[in-house]
Amino acid sequence: MQHRRMRALARAFRRSPLLIAFALGSLLVGLTPLLGAASTWPGGRGPTPRPTPGAVDHQTGQQSPHHGVAPANAMEPAAPLLDRTGWTATASDEETTRENGRAANVLDGSTATIWHSRYSGTTAPLPHSITIDMHRTAVVSGLVYQPRTTGINGRIGEYSISVSADGQSWGSPVATGTLADDASAKTLGFAPQGARFVRLTALTEAGNRGPWSSAAEINLLGDPGTPAATVDLPRTGWTATASDEETVKENGRAANVLDGDAGTIWHSRYYGTPVPLPHSITIDMHRTATVSALVYQPRKDGVNGRAGAYTITTSTDGVTFGAAVATGTWRDDDTVKTATFIRASSARYIRLTVTREAGNRGPWTSAAEIRLSGPANPAAHGSWSRITGFPLVPVATAVLPGDKLLAWSAYAVDRFGGSNGYTQTAILDLKTGLVTQRRIDNTGHDMFCPGIAMLADGRVLVTGGSNAQKASIYDPATDAWTATTDMNIARGYQAMTLLSTGEAFVLGGSWSGGTGDKAGEVWSPATRTWRKLPGVPAAPAMTADPAGAYRADNHMWLYATSGGKVLQLGPSKQMNWITTGGNGTITSAGTRADSQDAMTGNAVAYDIGKLLTLGGSTAYEKTPATRRAYTVSTDGTQVQTARTGDMGYARAFANSVVLPDGKVAVFGGQAYPVPFSDATSVLTPELWNPATGRFTPLATMAIPRNYHSVANLLPDGRIFSGGGGLCGTCATNHADGAVFTPPYLLNADGSPKPRPAITGGVPARAAAGTSLTVTTDRPVASFVLMRAAAATHSTDNDQRRVPLASTATATGTYTVTVPADKGTVLPGTYMLFALDAQGVPSISRFITVS
Repeated sequence: MQHRRMRALARAFRRSPLLIAFALGSLLVGLTPLLGAASTWPGGRGPTPRPTPGAVDHQTGQQSPHHGVAPANAMEPAAPLLDRTGWTATASDEETTRENGRAANVLDGSTATIWHSRYSGTTAPLPHSITIDMHRTAVVSGLVYQPRTTGINGRIGEYSISVSADGQSWGSPVATGTLADDASAKTLGFAPQGARFVRLTALTEAGNRGPWSSAAEINLLGDPGTPAATVDLPRTGWTATASDEETVKENGRAANVLDGDAGTIWHSRYYGTPVPLPHSITIDMHRTATVSALVYQPRKDGVNGRAGAYTITTSTDGVTFGAAVATGTWRDDDTVKTATFIRASSARYIRLTVTREAGNRGPWTSAAEIRLSGPANPAAHGSWSRITGFPLVPVATAVLPGDKLLAWSAYAVDRFGGSNGYTQTAILDLKTGLVTQRRIDNTGHDMFCPGIAMLADGRVLVTGGSNAQKASIYDPATDAWTATTDMNIARGYQAMTLLSTGEAFVLGGSWSGGTGDKAGEVWSPATRTWRKLPGVPAAPAMTADPAGAYRADNHMWLYATSGGKVLQLGPSKQMNWITTGGNGTITSAGTRADSQDAMTGNAVAYDIGKLLTLGGSTAYEKTPATRRAYTVSTDGTQVQTARTGDMGYARAFANSVVLPDGKVAVFGGQAYPVPFSDATSVLTPELWNPATGRFTPLATMAIPRNYHSVANLLPDGRIFSGGGGLCGTCATNHADGAVFTPPYLLNADGSPKPRPAITGGVPARAAAGTSLTVTTDRPVASFVLMRAAAATHSTDNDQRRVPLASTATATGTYTVTVPADKGTVLPGTYMLFALDAQGVPSISRFITVS
């Protein structure tokens, strides 16, 4: 019943998505003051919201928020729709003879009128463009494209978006991609920036029906609270002062916003005679720095005093403050807020002035923490590429030879549910940026919520999920999907890994497929059949999640070693050794130091027998995430664990990627995990250095990456980060991704560092234990194999970094030895990198190790 309601809502949304979005948003905004009205004292708490009821799982009969409609607040856009008053639109061409197809129609509020490229007489060939002039400069972070609702011709397929301050200088596109051929509204995000003009260029028609382009409505999104190309500024030595502060009834001093503790707050004075609004708090950095954003964290212990309407000004001397660099109104909730400056400012003092309490509850202002961000240094923090749009939400991804990235969602491009027997897939060509879409029907498999293993011959094995017993294989050599034998046990959210034997092992997965212990089983590539492992029950590897097995056996972290053996090192705090011969066995490997359960955290193999575990929470959702990270080392028999440096941010639903130099980058996640929500998003990636055990911040992400997001190491040493959402008509679907360039590839000015090149000696296939004669264009210091990997739901058990022994035999010639132990170098496809003495990697060469 729930899914029928969702589909009915989807049909209504397709008829008039903007009207429904506006109506829901208005309803929520209108209810906000009422929900807070019960609390009148500054320290009071508002009413506790009732949980959103979940839908019933078709397989298990259980009720779960995962299958439910997205939380109500997820319907609110992550960024506000900008006011279109005074805007104008012009187009490269428009149809005015056969119909009123003028560009101005995209701003008239009616989906019945459209802009259409010229088709009478001599048809104007593609590409076509339409340009919005806001007649004022504003922070812009996305374009909402509503296709025509009557007829299908002219729906935009491939597109690019550019912005300009003056309408003359456009620069490189800020976003490119491919849209699905349907009538739903499309939100096309990009890194927030100040602009007056925004141009949408249609490169193809979605259905390739002709050389036409059309649009019913175009909206622009404002400041989402995610500044572009910034990094957190260190707060060492900072001080804070306020226009007033409460010191009698509580410790509400201004200094609390800099103490790193969200439990202590600054509060305006309310004892005796409250100080009326406005209130201000000023940060003195005690040094001049370039600042481009302010991050405001509301109090967590109550609702009163949340900042609503605000202004931010800057000063070099603390006396003269200039024109506002940011103004706006924050929503009345406890999510972390960011104000992106319309222009970066060189200043010592930053002042936040609050003119209205968010819920209009009284004349109060409070803040738990305040941070400032400045422009990133590419050599220290890396940089982000433009946003690439996908015709689906990339919930699962796999890196393929030929510079391709395979992605898939579910039966639909933006939602899941049921067991429909088909899957929407896409392939990103990393060389051209082109994304192609295809629906896979022939395997009878809806591959949402799967287990994934990269096979020894380079194929991708996908198991279970919405069609919980199915198993399918993608062959990158033929670009074909085929079915293989069904599993013995139906599963969803199970864990998988390839074994040193070349077989594939699976465990857990109670999200779908009915109740009962989801014991292990093994798939044989020789017989294409599954063998049960009754000696490997899932129970010893489960967390203590209050939802029981339905959540407790999900997304396990598996590390395959010699002899078909596997170390299960999380997310349960207890680790286990698993053998896969005969009936199999599972025995305790001890606990992960002092770690608690860490569901929706992850583990990354950064060296031979060495793994880093990051983040997670004690329950799947609605439990605070942790900042903690641990190292786990094993020789195949013994396991040693230790706590390493904490991350700067608590994260669950994050994704982590090991780099060729052995460092680990972590992207996205939430401090308080809630599926289908962008609240408490962490937008600052971090980089862990195994030499120091410390995390350092990287350049800020433009778009949240939380539940249903992915990250993958690419063949050129960069990283793809994308996805998030898949919740139908909610506002947190992120059908896009971006490529991150790590610091090791960049100079301080953002230009690429010179990098070595592998010029020869890398065969397509090599056996374990083989010595290769590899040539390079310049001297290098080391070689490393990085396993081509697959990611979904924060987990990537295919990741593996294998440093290689090498000897220089002549200038630019090296003998490079592949380890003989298949527990060290699992059979399969690898990317071979050469690194110079500064740790700069080459572009990789693909090699399949057997």
